[in-house]
Amino acid sequence: MKQIFFLTILSLAILGFGQTENLSLLTIDQIMQGDDFVGYLPSQIEWAENNQSIYFSWNPDRDTIRSTYKADIQTKEIKKLSFDELKKMQNEGDYTKDFAWKVYQKQGDIFLVNLSDQKVKQITNTIERESYPRFSGDESSILFQKENNLFQWSIEEGTTTQLTDFRKGNKQKEAKKDKREAWLEEDQLTHFEILQLRKDEADARKYRNEQTEVDRPYTVYMNSKMMTGLTFSMDVKYVVYRLMAPSKDKRTIVPNYVTESGYTEDINARSKVGGADQRYELWILNLEADSVYKVETKDIEGIFDKPEYLKEYAKDTEDYSGTYEVPRNLFIGMPLFSEDGKAVVNLVSADRKDRWIMALDLSNGKLSLLDRQHDDAWIGGPGVGFYSRGGASTLDWIDNDHIWYHSEMTGYSHLYATNVTTGKTEALTKGKYEVLSVQLSRDKKTFYLTTNEKSPHEHHFYHMPVSGGKRKQITSLKGGHEVMVSPDEKQLAIRYSYANKPWELYVMPNTPGASMVQLTKSTSEEFNEYPWMDPEIIRFTAKDGEKVPATLYKPSPEKKNGAAVVFVHGAGYLQNVHYWWPSYYREYMFHNLLADNGYTVLAIDFRASAGYGRDWRTAIYRHMGGKDLDDQVDGAAYLVEKHGISRDKIGIYGGSYGGFITLMAMFKSPDTFNSGAALRSVTDWAHYNHYYTSNILNTPVTDSLAYVRSSPIYYAEGLKGNLLMLHGMIDTNVQFQDVVRLSQRLIELKKENWELAVFPLEGHGFTESSSWSDEYRRIYKLFQETLR
Repeated sequence: MKQIFFLTILSLAILGFGQTENLSLLTIDQIMQGDDFVGYLPSQIEWAENNQSIYFSWNPDRDTIRSTYKADIQTKEIKKLSFDELKKMQNEGDYTKDFAWKVYQKQGDIFLVNLSDQKVKQITNTIERESYPRFSGDESSILFQKENNLFQWSIEEGTTTQLTDFRKGNKQKEAKKDKREAWLEEDQLTHFEILQLRKDEADARKYRNEQTEVDRPYTVYMNSKMMTGLTFSMDVKYVVYRLMAPSKDKRTIVPNYVTESGYTEDINARSKVGGADQRYELWILNLEADSVYKVETKDIEGIFDKPEYLKEYAKDTEDYSGTYEVPRNLFIGMPLFSEDGKAVVNLVSADRKDRWIMALDLSNGKLSLLDRQHDDAWIGGPGVGFYSRGGASTLDWIDNDHIWYHSEMTGYSHLYATNVTTGKTEALTKGKYEVLSVQLSRDKKTFYLTTNEKSPHEHHFYHMPVSGGKRKQITSLKGGHEVMVSPDEKQLAIRYSYANKPWELYVMPNTPGASMVQLTKSTSEEFNEYPWMDPEIIRFTAKDGEKVPATLYKPSPEKKNGAAVVFVHGAGYLQNVHYWWPSYYREYMFHNLLADNGYTVLAIDFRASAGYGRDWRTAIYRHMGGKDLDDQVDGAAYLVEKHGISRDKIGIYGGSYGGFITLMAMFKSPDTFNSGAALRSVTDWAHYNHYYTSNILNTPVTDSLAYVRSSPIYYAEGLKGNLLMLHGMIDTNVQFQDVVRLSQRLIELKKENWELAVFPLEGHGFTESSSWSDEYRRIYKLFQETLR
């Protein structure tokens, strides 16, 4: 049967491509179906509170949408949850110190559950949305938010109290009378006794009402600012809130041409790099004193420092000042509180050159420095940056005296602990690897870590004492492990995959050397029929001596055609050379198809890729299309020298950042690449978004040289080979305007060997298999016609 299947697919492949021959058992239409061909892999893994079941998203029956399933770790039975069971599912929430109770939000209401008997009590049932429930420090009440205000529900009494009264706009002031109006009023009251009597009665009633009025929360007006964060101290004496002054940047418009209405509809999208940053302020409301005060940041160490690059633009370097006259703008995180009431807060400069971790005195709003991280390029790396919570936390308390956090102090993201009283800091991990995620055990004696210390191309799960020291490796299979620890911390739910084996759900004891037991089997029969390549991970030497990692797909000797394709991954800071199932899985399957047709494929983790430390990450600072492009050119040279590839038979392709590099390759190294396919490409970085671009290139106004040397549109005259550009018309990320502007440039340069394919109903990440298929048929045809 398998042989008949392969022959059938082969004949369909040749017919399906028409005149573009395909010798693979795969077809482009087939692999571009995505999940419908590979299978719907398990995702969104979470444990049930009983430690016996694992919930996850799955779709083995290929229904219209995914559903939630439950796996019993004892019987290994898996079943789809009914609607009633979905209603009863608990969300993540906040626990009491003994983990006996949990409070959580679901569909805008608050629920309290006794974890010993799983009895659930619904605390709110309103049309308004309640959110972010947490226990007070003494665990006598639950606090939650509703419409930007904080409420407190007493567990014993079952009563709810509003603690804050934040209001939009300004406080309405009583209109001040001019001198003429005041004189007339006084004259009226003097001459008419009844008017004076009525006024006295009204004043008396007002005074009595004020004296007998029920206590209400202190009113705070936010003026024109927006609230973007709200939290409270463990003793519920202080409320800390963050306000943001919205940016007045002009936003871009993306026209949507193919709509249900038949009219062109505009999509209000993002602003462009270099505009005014949103400005954050942190305020404290003292509930006992009914007073508010701002957390002042102007005295932070280095807050006035200018970035180093600005000195290049100084007209007179001798008189150049390395400081600003006003403090830099900041992103301010929400504070995190210890059990005994201390507070720490994470701050990052808007230019991304500095990160400060500060102790916050709630009584007066004063900050004191615990740790400062500076990078002349930009602050980044795993666990380092603006956000102090969300996903894997980047900053939290170990106990009442110590906090943990990530830092790239040594060039790799590692785990550090600081005593908030003495200021003493200790590195808990070290070495030429990255700590990717951190979780503290419930007894706060053990760190659960995911790192790439065994190899940059593998992720494994470890235990480490809270004080640092020797780590115990728990997972052992070669590949990638995404680990969720059970509530009792005795079991691990693991999403595991290998390079040619997609993600599946496993369970194992939380002990070294234990076996992983597979719970799901998600891949389709069609997918399983094909012998997927286990591509080789190699390192080639770049011209600057660096060993560049890459994945090599080699055709069989009898099929080898002497041509090669270099693939450039997107996102810039992303890893694609590894031993787990790739996020670029369609491209992985396409590379199998290319190899079947005789092509050698090289996929490079070029400079800027994730997984290799700070220097690799920031090697593109102020020059995208510099070392990252050199790595593609050096990779092509490696193929010629080591794998017998013809110099005139090398193509290149990629999407987003990969599309950008493809354009730079075709324009700046036209004798290296005969053809290139650029998908959803940035063509001019001055038109991309602020948060990503300003990290690497600063802003167009302050660092124009970086934008000129990094943007393909300035190098379009260098095009010699065959260029195919492909772009979604409703792309709100890398907008269609980018490729339109470059097209006009190519027209004016009288370039003829280029084509543009547009996709009217696609954004940045394509969603329709028909679009994926059309896109990759064109890419395959380009390589077949220009490289063979």
